[in-house]
Amino acid sequence: MAHSSPRSLPPDVDPRSRCRLPLPERDALDEAGRQAYDRASRPGVIAGLQGPAGLQLHSPEIAPHLSALNSYLRTRAGFSPRVREIAILATAREMDSQFEWSAHEPEALKEGVPADVVDAIRHRRDTTGLDEEAALVIELSRQLWRDHKVTSDLFARLHARYGTRQMMDLVVLMGTYANTAAMLALVDMQIPDNAPPMLP
Repeated sequence: MAHSSPRSLPPDVDPRSRCRLPLPERDALDEAGRQAYDRASRPGVIAGLQGPAGLQLHSPEIAPHLSALNSYLRTRAGFSPRVREIAILATAREMDSQFEWSAHEPEALKEGVPADVVDAIRHRRDTTGLDEEAALVIELSRQLWRDHKVTSDLFARLHARYGTRQMMDLVVLMGTYANTAAMLALVDMQIPDNAPPMLP
């Protein structure tokens, strides 16, 4: 069976890190940096060092703060994995983050996000016909990142469903993935060779 040849990388992209910055060397980091390096290298980190966790090592002081916030939002804020992944995908799409999308579409499907919800986000389709919660989360992402304002109607529906704290946590969750998409865009992070582009 023939293997597809690797995609050529832009000239300013490092082949080891797959972005415009080199992979940090563990021995060159301070103790906090080495701990962050080890966290990024362990199994279960979606992209490992070739992704956001590796990028954070270029400013190791932020790594534990972002990691703690991400851990809280992913595991303790009270969102189901399905809602969490819809929020991440919707944000990745509004940011046109091919890397973030490629990392999270398989995770979303694994967590039970229906294919029609994934496709509605991918192709920026109307949310009519999707389940109410998926539509609510997708509309929030679109209003935040596309319109830069949230309507009174959407606010009222979000508040009724999630309450004040969880509604705020949902926006912070989206904000952390918008932040990640911005870092990935800055360094032109490339998707892995074996991952076909999933966004139009």
